Amino acid sequence: MQGGAERDDGVMATDFFWSYTDEPHASRRRQILSKYPQIRELFGPDPWAFFKISMVVLLQLWTATTLHSADWLKILAIAYFFGSFLNHNLFLAIHELSHNLAFSTPDYNKWLGIFANLPIGVPMSITFQKYHLEHHRFQGVDGMDMDVPSQTEAHLVTNVVSKAIWVIFQLFFYALRPLFLKPKPPGHWEFINFIIQIALDVAMVYFWSWKSFAYLILSTFVGGGMHPMAGHFISEHYVFNPKQETYSYYGPLNLLTWSVGYHNEHHDFPRIPGSKLYKVKEIAPEYYNELDSYKSWSQVIYMYIMDKTVGPFSRMKRMPRKSE
Repeated sequence: MQGGAERDDGVMATDFFWSYTDEPHASRRRQILSKYPQIRELFGPDPWAFFKISMVVLLQLWTATTLHSADWLKILAIAYFFGSFLNHNLFLAIHELSHNLAFSTPDYNKWLGIFANLPIGVPMSITFQKYHLEHHRFQGVDGMDMDVPSQTEAHLVTNVVSKAIWVIFQLFFYALRPLFLKPKPPGHWEFINFIIQIALDVAMVYFWSWKSFAYLILSTFVGGGMHPMAGHFISEHYVFNPKQETYSYYGPLNLLTWSVGYHNEHHDFPRIPGSKLYKVKEIAPEYYNELDSYKSWSQVIYMYIMDKTVGPFSRMKRMPRKSE
């Protein structure tokens, strides 16, 4: 049974959707594995992950160095139409690595995540993993899942203009929200991530220029805002249909995003790498064909901004169990 804020025609909600059942993925995982045990054969690392990440990292760093003396308009244009795709690809590579899907040894995935982090410009790989795994374990749980917008965000973002601004800066909200709502003391891996990232940033400025470093930061910023690839931030769990709390996207940008669009499949089977998630849908189509899904992330962004009934409150939440 699900309940929540009443949505009158043309009126934005003033509370989240509240669910009084467990998140749907664990039960569906059990059902699918019972019917299709061969899906277990898809579990495990992607052997090509290291090479794919290395190519993108080196290409983006090389691009940054070639722009050391370019004019700012050129830097901005290349950042939006090229660098943004590379950095967002690396952000989603880090997402893949947070599930240990490049190597069987967790520490190797951490090191590769720190390497993938380099063109992003801001140290985030290790911290992302800590909070993202909780998003899977406690999907929608109040005070636990930091993927859900805060009450402050939801009360401030209430119209078309504020939603558009929120989308442009959504990467900041996504990154800073857990640090304000559920801060965790940094561990030694986070210090390693920080030191290596700052060293790369300083080297970029010293050996090339501020423009090279600015290109990397701009690529991250614009790629996480009003950008087609950033539509996945909204499409994955924002509730456009109160009966469903996770949505998949089956469009062409999956080729650039480690198939993160297969999001129901990913939450059902987080141990399967993105390169094989399409096989889950092929093996068990009856579990996914009836679910609402998207074919355009740009359309999702447009719908989110323009639909007066949709906003940060359009998320499913549940109360924590006593054991949590």
